[in-house]
Amino acid sequence: MSTGLNDNEIISQVLSGDHQAFASLVNRYQNYVFTLTLRIVKGREDAEEVAQDVFIKAYKYLADFRGDSKFTTWLYTIVNNSCISFLRKKKLNVHSLDKENVFEVANNQDSGMNANQVEKKSRISMVNDAIGLLNPADAEIITLFYKAEQSLEETAHILGIEVNAAKVRLHRARARLKEKMETNFVEEVKNLT
Repeated sequence: MSTGLNDNEIISQVLSGDHQAFASLVNRYQNYVFTLTLRIVKGREDAEEVAQDVFIKAYKYLADFRGDSKFTTWLYTIVNNSCISFLRKKKLNVHSLDKENVFEVANNQDSGMNANQVEKKSRISMVNDAIGLLNPADAEIITLFYKAEQSLEETAHILGIEVNAAKVRLHRARARLKEKMETNFVEEVKNLT
């Protein structure tokens, strides 16, 4: 099991019978899945449970991955659907992906930070707070494109809209994010320039 393989090569190995190769995908994307899951379901224990379920479903349906998009796009769809199913079963309210500062918490795991790291984490925190002020649709497209690092095409695919519509939504969401930052974080924005 080589870690230098790309996702499609690992998937080919798994589908060819090397079921242990799937561990490479789990290791590669466990933080990605957990972070996204925690943003939706909120509780750490619940997020861990859903994240495990995501990887079980990904393994079970791996043959359905066609490779039309990145593996992370396909995996994001499983994360989203699994979280929604979990919340429906628990009869909890569905929360926006961006009302929780999960990325800030994840970034603050290292306690031995130098001044540059602290400043960077402060900026990340400010951006996360600003994203939290956006409406859910704007927060979702910003999160997909920037935090989950999906391409415009993949973001459009996940949202079920045309690429041009995604481009327009992203442009408008960025403008609203900038406005929120300039309105609510005046001093912090001034210090960035």
